[in-house]
Amino acid sequence: MAGILLPPIMRKSVLTLAMLASLSIAGLSLAGCQGRSGDASSGGGDIMIWSDLLSQPKPKADAQIAYGDDPLQIVDVWIPKGDLPHRAVIMIHGGCWQTDIAERDIMNYIANDLREAGIGVWNIEYRGVDRTGGGYPGTYQDVAAAADLFAKKGPDYGFSTRKVVVIGHSAGGHLALWLAARPNLPLGAGIRGENPIKIDAAISQGGLPDLREGARRTGHACGTDAPAKMAANQWGWTSPPEMPIGDAVQILFNNDRDAIAPPEYAHAYQAHLASQGVNVEAVVTKDEGHVELIAPNSKSWAAQKARIIELLTLD
Repeated sequence: MAGILLPPIMRKSVLTLAMLASLSIAGLSLAGCQGRSGDASSGGGDIMIWSDLLSQPKPKADAQIAYGDDPLQIVDVWIPKGDLPHRAVIMIHGGCWQTDIAERDIMNYIANDLREAGIGVWNIEYRGVDRTGGGYPGTYQDVAAAADLFAKKGPDYGFSTRKVVVIGHSAGGHLALWLAARPNLPLGAGIRGENPIKIDAAISQGGLPDLREGARRTGHACGTDAPAKMAANQWGWTSPPEMPIGDAVQILFNNDRDAIAPPEYAHAYQAHLASQGVNVEAVVTKDEGHVELIAPNSKSWAAQKARIIELLTLD
């Protein structure tokens, strides 16, 4: 059913502002983010909570395309104005790999910011571990099918697919890094597919790349069940630190007041790949948290946006 336009999915009640407010009061958040003032403080001043972002008027995509029959198997397409072809990115939301926590529209604010900067966005929805068919292998198959569709259908929306950059937030950071490593999986790996899209650069925004560590990490807001279900003991196929090494550029953006994905996660991933001769870039922004990574007026997003433009411009 690829190519069929569908109406937008309604936001789950768990993402209403009332729910977000109650989570903030409890010291939690949409993806377990710390409440205002933060509990991973390394500087003064407030950091953003989810209602700071989601209470703002939400921009809308230009089109929607289906890559499967499930209502969650869709992509929002953000099309800039100006001369064709448009440079574009593939985007993957987070939310602890759970649909009840977040869907693709949490990324609308930065998707719109990229659109206004002349960059198209292919914003992927997928079935989370809390949905029938999600987890392993379904979530991977969803992300893979949606990304492969970018290579086939992106030009129909005026997008250049000559250089492919994928960006993902939180759990979506894991999926972005996985997507970059996917072509190097063995041919017999069912989640690889026959002709996987080649990713030139993968950007993780406060990502959770190590599923094995996530499955045994106590006290984390995402818990241990979701990463364990995402791995299904297939660590070498699902967890980027253990997957075959490819040649995609990998950039990890983290904020020093992020209690969900502190810079230590990125540094551990960076060190692991360095031991295998792979250079991974890690960028840390001071005095911002998990939400700022996808907030268009933040310092951390400004750094990411500049890097995206650079990556899509370089030959």
